[in-house]
Amino acid sequence: MNTPALTDATLAIDGRVATLTFNRDDVRNALTGTGLIDDIVNVAEWVNGCDDVSVLVMTGAGSAFSAGGNVKDMAERGGDFAGDVAECADRYRRGIQRIPLALHNVEIPVIAAVNGPAIGAGFDLANMADLRIASTKAKFGETFLNLGIIPGDGGAWFMQRLIGYQQAFELTLSGRIVGADEAKSMGIVLDVVEPDQLMARAQEIATRIASQPPKATRLTKRLMKMAQRMELKDFLDLCATFQGMCHNEPEHLEAVHRMLKR
Repeated sequence: MNTPALTDATLAIDGRVATLTFNRDDVRNALTGTGLIDDIVNVAEWVNGCDDVSVLVMTGAGSAFSAGGNVKDMAERGGDFAGDVAECADRYRRGIQRIPLALHNVEIPVIAAVNGPAIGAGFDLANMADLRIASTKAKFGETFLNLGIIPGDGGAWFMQRLIGYQQAFELTLSGRIVGADEAKSMGIVLDVVEPDQLMARAQEIATRIASQPPKATRLTKRLMKMAQRMELKDFLDLCATFQGMCHNEPEHLEAVHRMLKR
């Protein structure tokens, strides 16, 4: 299996589960000023074309999941934050905004194993996954307003779809940081576990999903995404077509025969 060449992350394959680990603990896995944007986008595009992978897990090496934007670069008006309005906007489009577009188009389930603080764009990155499992050391903060900026990576779009407008509004406008247990109570994360159990729990969920028929799994994720923006009648028409595709796939009959043997 050919995997993409990465700069600041590592990619491990275990069965049908791929694990992408952000490997810039020296800057708390900041997305700007590192190669992580390219790494995330390249892996997102790669899994769509890799039939041997059914689930993607994302996590951070070291103390943080991701600190988001590099605040030092912001203070110096350098890196991705340099230039006038047009130049800065263009850097966002060509830079960090490639992540939400790439992850939103990933055809397989994505799990964020949040090992530590997920702050600003790092919080938004976790929210771009389908499922989030948190370590007890995880913290979450939509802290853009604390710095006098807005969520420029699409965070306002993802969060309110995850936890509703009111809770997303409060977190975004207050800029406060919440711990793992509060994040679970708000519906941000599915489960909270001890740090040494995080990857085992994420792998357990990923392996269970990856054991499902792979083509039907991809179609099911596509349906769930499309259900958010389609009228019921049109959606049911699409379901009928996708179901016809499934009934004509060998994996369907294999699954049925396995069920009948139980």
